[in-house]
Formats: sequence, C-alpha cells, structure tokens
Amino acid sequence: MHPPRPPRRLGRIRRIPLRAALLAFTALLTAALTVPASASGAGSGGAGSGGPGTGGAGSANSTAPALSVEGNQLVDENNEPHRLLGVNRSGGEYACVQGWGFWDGPVDDASLDAITDWNTNTVRVPLNEECWLGLDTVDPQYAGENYIDEIKGLVGRLTAHGLTPVLDLHWSHGRYTGQDAHCPDTAEATCQKPMPNAQYTPDFWASVAETFRGSPSVLFDLFNEPFPERAASGDTDAGWACWRDGGDCPGIDYEVAGMQTLVNAIRDTGAENTILVAGLAYANDMRGWLEHRPQDPTGNLAASWHTYNFNTCSSTECFDEQLAPVIAQVPLVAGEIGENTCAHGYVDQVMDWLDRQGASYLGWTWNTWDCSAGPALISDFDGTPTPYGEGLRNHLQNLEEMK
Repeated sequence: MHPPRPPRRLGRIRRIPLRAALLAFTALLTAALTVPASASGAGSGGAGSGGPGTGGAGSANSTAPALSVEGNQLVDENNEPHRLLGVNRSGGEYACVQGWGFWDGPVDDASLDAITDWNTNTVRVPLNEECWLGLDTVDPQYAGENYIDEIKGLVGRLTAHGLTPVLDLHWSHGRYTGQDAHCPDTAEATCQKPMPNAQYTPDFWASVAETFRGSPSVLFDLFNEPFPERAASGDTDAGWACWRDGGDCPGIDYEVAGMQTLVNAIRDTGAENTILVAGLAYANDMRGWLEHRPQDPTGNLAASWHTYNFNTCSSTECFDEQLAPVIAQVPLVAGEIGENTCAHGYVDQVMDWLDRQGASYLGWTWNTWDCSAGPALISDFDGTPTPYGEGLRNHLQNLEEMK
C-alpha cells in the first residue's frame, strides 16, 4: 500500500559525500552490533523518537519466538505451528527521506502495549533503502547509523513485547517513468518502485541481514509490492522472469535486482532468518509464484500476498484458485489486508478465508490517517479503532488460538 504523503517538513538538507557514507556503512557492518537493553524510547517522530529498546534484538530477554519454515507452516523453536497475526506500522519508509523524523507517531513501550491489547503477535515495519544505507539523498540526522539504531531499538521493543518484527523494504532507489510510475521525476526512494534495484538493494539486504542474523525472531520481507508486469505492458511472463532474475527488464529504466539475488545477498551473510517474497501486481497476483520462487538453501522461504477490496484478486473464488495452491506448499503471509471504504466487510471475508487455511495476515495500518485516504486501523495511538479497525480488533480478540 502507498501511504498518504504527509506535508513535507524539509529544512535545508545537508549533503554528505556518497563515498563517506558508504565507508561509514562498511565500518558499521564490521562493528559489534548490539541493541542496548534499556530506555523505553518514548517519542512521536523526529530525532530520537524511538531510541534503543528493552530486550534488544537477539537478547536473552526476547519473548518473540524464533521462527522457521517446516513444510507449509511457520513454526516456533518448539516446532509448534505459529501464525503471524497483527498490524503494519507505517512511517519508517517516508519520515526519514522527507527529512522530518524516523517515525510517524510514537513507537515507545506504551504504543506497543496498545498494539498487543488487540491480541496481536506481529508488527510489519516498512523501511527505506536510502535511509538505511546513509545515502547523500537523505538528511544525515535521519540516515545511516542513526536510522539503523532506531530500527534496532524498535525491533528490541517489539520482541520484548512478544511481537514478531517483519522488516519490509518499502521504498527504494531507481528512477521509473513507465506505467503506474508514482514519482517519475526522481530516482530517490520517495515512493513505491516496480522492482528493487541492482545498485543498492543487495547491499541494503546484506546489511540488514548482518544486523539481525543472530535474531531468528526477525523476519525479512524482500520487497513490498512488485509490479514489473505493468512496466512490461501487462506481460506476466516477462514480469515473473524479471521478478526472479532481475537484470535489464522491459520498461524499467534501471538495472533490477531479482528476488534470487536478494535471497543470495541475505544468505551469503550466514543469516537464516525467514524470508517473505511477494508476488506480482502489487503483491496481489500469486499465479507464477511457485514456478518462479527463488532457491533458498535454508528452506526458510515463505510467500507474501497483499489484498484490498479494490484489487483484482479480491474474491473467495480467486483465493481458491490462486492462493490455495501456494498455501499447500509454503507458508503464506498476507502482509497487508485492508479496504478503503472505512468499513470492514471485505477484511472480514479475507480473515475468515485465511483462518480456514491456517495462513497469516497483518492489517494495514496502525496509523491515524483518514481511513478514506489510506486504510487506517486507529484514530489515536492509544489504540482506539476506526470503524474499519474494529473489524480486525474484534476478529483477533475472538480467535481461540490467541487467547
């Protein structure tokens, strides 16, 4: 989903040389990366809004389960099936690149308590490639090590609250001017692109994997919503080939990093964290997923799917046709479910179907936007649901497995 764009609160952005940023990034990878186990990280966006969290990533105090793939299920460290049920927390993909903070709203312990009150066990966290890598397109105070520390702090707090963090690459580099272009005037990571780029995305995932490779409770969602078939004028065969293999893809102006390249970048670090891989058509088309899925030596690979009431695949007939064959072979996580009607009739139908299949789902989004502009689950960060959010909250609170 594309977050509504908040007003840009940009001051004069101080540029840093790209070489200096990359040298700092390399030094970061070789340093001992430890999340401090103190400070609650109170805040509501802007510098220092998150801060290091309790029970840092990979610490002994972490209560989120270590997850892996067994057949078509996610399982915990006791080999018990574990579904991901929760929400998205948007902000980390856009606040930094727009130059006014790290988050859009609080990500402190109190705000996470409000999320767990809905009977959730997972939070998906959208990220920005340029902010993580510290490129000179981003104000340094919100980039590089500062940004990474914020993400590590939130991951630490999430795991300490028993919430599985799903780190999602949402916005990435690469100028795209073709069909469905969302920011054709720039190559910067200020919107959703059709595919990851070969220039920076493998380095992004190598760094994220290096940071969290000792934390099997942290999951990696490779790329938010691919749509290479749109760039190829609707050619889904070309789209799936681009999706897996990357390279010079039809209609895309930059060299693409395919999903296999990104899986390799993660596994080459030694990280065995479970990886989620989304399908075509903004993660809504899964018909070629099984045939084109990347090879993963660890076997810890799951499918990611998004669905909204306005998508093409938005009926139980389509779910039976497209999703059921995938679910029969690998775990499926509906990384985003939502509707733009300010009601919950559609997501009720989706959750009921996914429950019957034993699949996972995460509502978009734990933000206080106008629900007609972008599906917003809450009206305040105390967890007061919107009429749309009531559907997800009530459903999760009534699930026997979550009681």
